[in-house]
Amino acid sequence: MNFGQTRARLVQAGAALAAAALVAGCGNNYRPVITPINTPGPAPEVTSLAVAVSVPPASPTGVASHGVATIIDYSGDAVMNTEAIGVDPIAFSVDSYGGNGYTINGDGTMTSFPVSTSFLIKNENSITVPSTAALTGLFTPASGMWASDLTGNVADIFTGSPLNYKLSVPLGTLALPAPTATMVIGSGNGGQRYYALSQGSVVSGTACNDSPSTQPDGAVTGIEVATYTPDTPIQVGQCPVYGVMSSDGRRLFVLNRGSDTVSVINTENDTLDACTPYQNLAGQMVYCHPTLPLSTAALSATGITPPNCDLTADPTCGGMTATAGPVYAEYNAATSQLVVANYDGGTVSIIDVSEDEYGNDSPTFGTTYTVKVGNTSTPEPASVTVLVDGSLAYTANQGDGTTDGTVSIVNLSSHTLEKTLPVIGHPRTVVSTQNATFGKVYTASPDSTYLTIIRTDLDVVDTSVLVQGNVLDVRVTTQNGISGNNNNVSRKPGYGQPCNLPPSLEPAPAGTQTELQVCQQMPN
Repeated sequence: MNFGQTRARLVQAGAALAAAALVAGCGNNYRPVITPINTPGPAPEVTSLAVAVSVPPASPTGVASHGVATIIDYSGDAVMNTEAIGVDPIAFSVDSYGGNGYTINGDGTMTSFPVSTSFLIKNENSITVPSTAALTGLFTPASGMWASDLTGNVADIFTGSPLNYKLSVPLGTLALPAPTATMVIGSGNGGQRYYALSQGSVVSGTACNDSPSTQPDGAVTGIEVATYTPDTPIQVGQCPVYGVMSSDGRRLFVLNRGSDTVSVINTENDTLDACTPYQNLAGQMVYCHPTLPLSTAALSATGITPPNCDLTADPTCGGMTATAGPVYAEYNAATSQLVVANYDGGTVSIIDVSEDEYGNDSPTFGTTYTVKVGNTSTPEPASVTVLVDGSLAYTANQGDGTTDGTVSIVNLSSHTLEKTLPVIGHPRTVVSTQNATFGKVYTASPDSTYLTIIRTDLDVVDTSVLVQGNVLDVRVTTQNGISGNNNNVSRKPGYGQPCNLPPSLEPAPAGTQTELQVCQQMPN
């Protein structure tokens, strides 16, 4: 090898080493890191279920069928589960957690079942009921269950897991008897006392449906939760048919169908919300409101004028009808409003029931707006539901047509009717769930096998879900996807609560049937 070749090879080797060093050195240079920016997605869907209890037809030989619980998912309106429950259910409720459903059955039993997409018949429980009990209503708070019982005019209490009968609390006193117990109500998360509604010595189980204004005054009896002892009864109006508690538990509102009034109970004092006007700690005058009138007849009978009314200029106080006939109400915490469905007047009443910072009635307490609903003169709104944000109310207009009924949508800010939608069957119940995106309203008609679902962002019928048998009732597990279920009482037909069909379509009693049995029977 000559010198020139040797030199060339050395140069080549040096170049190769330099290239290798350069490549190795690249790993020590700064390299920018790209971090993706995730844009926020849509609001999460409500984690909520709707549960409908339906009743298939009896067998050809007249044997009653088992009821069916159908679990429906909020997000996709899909049927997630279907299971048989108790025989011939006639009333239904869901507890305050939205975790368990309860039925009063036509064979004198009660059934509990988990509201779950995976529950099976083996998860159900039959609840022992006193053999002589005649239950009219269920109240299912976070713990235990309370039932109004016509036998002995008592409130039956069930405790434990599974639930078992514990004792019966007598209602009324010699000075103020409280026969015909129809409902127990209280705060769903507990409280010092719950309340039992009694209608007095009414003529029959349908007297408060047919002629409520001729019936006697009723009473409300507080029951101490810690000791199960009754308090002195409080006299209310004629045919008390429903009660609803404010979210803070300080006020109980009792709907008197016969008097066209709402009796207001101050639960802290366990008395009517009555007082001599006085100054609060801020020096403001405080007035109390034991009674809220809902009709022109009640305005005259009570002599009470709502704060927003000038009866000289408008004797109807903004559209009150001659009679009202309140049968159902919801309290909305966002707006401190009580929204009442007036079955006999075809209206809803929107009432300000706000409190001041000290828990007294506010200066605007009792302000009342009346809105006509439905398409006909007798829409017969059997229930109402209010969206959690307090924007809209939806009424189940049971008598608004012969073929089918309707649902009316009421704006709670402008106090106006926005629209009325046709639904399948003659609806008796509406319930709702809402989140940040939109809500849904579920409508149950006892003469239909379909559950109608309405989307609240568009206010259109979203879909109709077919179930097994006619729909007795429907509940949701939560109204807002976060907290529990506020609608934790049952609504058995009769005793002033609307029957399964509107009066115009109700058949006459056959054979030995009573009017109450016709009222409570499921349509064929």
